[in-house]
Amino acid sequence: MRSEIITAPETEAPATPVLVPLPRRRARARRGLTRWLLVVVLAVLSLPFVFPTWWMATSSLKPMSEILRRVPTLWPQDPSFDAYGRVFTLQPFAQQYWNSLYIAVVVTLGTMLVAAMAGYAFARIRFPGANALFVLVLVGLLVPAEVTIVPLFRIVNTLGLVDTHWPLIVVPVLGAPAVLAVFIMRQFFLGLPTELEEAGRLDGLGRWGVFWRIAVPLSRSALGAVAIFTFLKSWNLYLEPVVYLSSKESFTLPQALTQYVDAYGGPMWNVQLAATTLTVLPVLAVFLVAQKQFVQGLAHSGLKG
Repeated sequence: MRSEIITAPETEAPATPVLVPLPRRRARARRGLTRWLLVVVLAVLSLPFVFPTWWMATSSLKPMSEILRRVPTLWPQDPSFDAYGRVFTLQPFAQQYWNSLYIAVVVTLGTMLVAAMAGYAFARIRFPGANALFVLVLVGLLVPAEVTIVPLFRIVNTLGLVDTHWPLIVVPVLGAPAVLAVFIMRQFFLGLPTELEEAGRLDGLGRWGVFWRIAVPLSRSALGAVAIFTFLKSWNLYLEPVVYLSSKESFTLPQALTQYVDAYGGPMWNVQLAATTLTVLPVLAVFLVAQKQFVQGLAHSGLKG
């Protein structure tokens, strides 16, 4: 006879509900309430920063009579885009927009290159007087632009570069405005491990190869911070264009915004606000694209002094 062993089918144990202790649930509820309260507080605190932008954008859609009304309106009663059309008909705004855009891009790229090389040299290359020279460079941060504008204008006038964009490109890249960028890059390169450079030298890289293939790719966060700082400063530059430029075709945007006036010299507020709304778009785009690198660059710039 053949015997078989019959096993009883296994039955799954009934699932028991997981009971969360009451103190833990209370703590979780308190954390959720705290988070929502924090969101509400931050939203209220952001109103002073958001409201001017809201007012600018909405007022560009209003007629002059509604803008000057005694009781202001938060939204135009009869929105109109006529002011945006007049922005381009009253003066060559498209050309001025292009002037600011290409100057800001060239200055940003040039400053990033110069600041990266100078910051790497101050951080990694040992030469006599390096610290004294770096302190001398930092002094440029303490010199206001208004102090040097007259001698710079005389130099530019002697070279025959008045009413050209060369002073707005060369001076920011090679002058005092690039000092902050050099400082940020130096602080970042001081925090890089020296083992990375030693590994590059073992692979046969020279000084330039180590800088270009190792240091620069690792410094994208710091370069992002430098790019935002530089682009914003060049985009909003006002004093230097007023001094160096005289023809409307060569104006940049900050200078062009002051030219929208009526026959009596009064500002055309709706047209000015429309032009200003168009002006802030590239700055918002640059910040939204590079905000992560901006925050990381500021964090890394203080790793080592």
